[in-house]
Amino acid sequence: MLPSARPAPPQPAALHPGEVLSRWLSTAVEDDLQPRLLRLSDGRLVPLPVARWSGPVSEADESMLVHAHGPVLDVGCGPGRLTAALHQRGVEVLGLELVPELPVLARRAGAPVLLGDVFAPVPRAGCWRTVLLADGNVGIGGDAVRMLRRVRGLLSTDGRVVCELHPEADGVASGPVRLEGLGVTSAWFPWALLGTGALTETAAAAGLAVERTWETAGRTFATLTIV
Repeated sequence: MLPSARPAPPQPAALHPGEVLSRWLSTAVEDDLQPRLLRLSDGRLVPLPVARWSGPVSEADESMLVHAHGPVLDVGCGPGRLTAALHQRGVEVLGLELVPELPVLARRAGAPVLLGDVFAPVPRAGCWRTVLLADGNVGIGGDAVRMLRRVRGLLSTDGRVVCELHPEADGVASGPVRLEGLGVTSAWFPWALLGTGALTETAAAAGLAVERTWETAGRTFATLTIV
C-alpha cells in the first residue's frame, strides 16, 4: 500500500502592494543591490529603482522639474522627493499618494500631501498647470490612455503633463503585475508600461499632443500638452 501524500505546506498570503512598497522603502539605501522586481503577467521581470525613489533629486529628476511650473500636482508621489524639492524651491505643489505610509520625504519637508486616488475627486480640477507622472506613474491603473485622459481633465488650458516613460518598452504593455523581492511577493495589480513607440498614439487618444521627449541618465521623459 502506497503511503498517503502529505498535504502541501500552506503558502503565505500575497501582501498588498502598498505594504510591500512600504517595507522596501524603509530599507532602501543608495547602494542596496538586493533585487526588487516588477513581474509582468508574461513572466518578464523589470528591476525597480526603489533606492532612487527615496533618495535625493538626481540630474534626471532635475531635467523633469525644469518643466514643472506651479501649481503642480505630483501624482503617485511615493516618498515625495519631487514634491519636497518643488516645495523647498517655493513652487506651489501638492503630492497625491494612495498609500498613507509612503510620503515621508514630502512630510519631512513640510510639503502638502493629499492621500487619495487620482481617479477619485481631486481638488482644483482644471487648474493645475503641471501634472507630474514620474517613475512610470503613467501606468497607474493599468491603462495609459485612461490615466492621461484623467490628468488632462485636471490641467488648466495652458497646462502640461510631464511624464516618465519606460526606456525599454517599444510600445505599451498593460496587464496584471506584482512586486517581488526581499522574500515577499505582492498581490497582482493592474499596471501599464508606456514607451516612446506608442506615446504619440496613446497621447492623442487622451486628447494630448507630444510637445517633446528627451533622455537623461538612461531615463526617458516627455511633456504633453492639451490639443
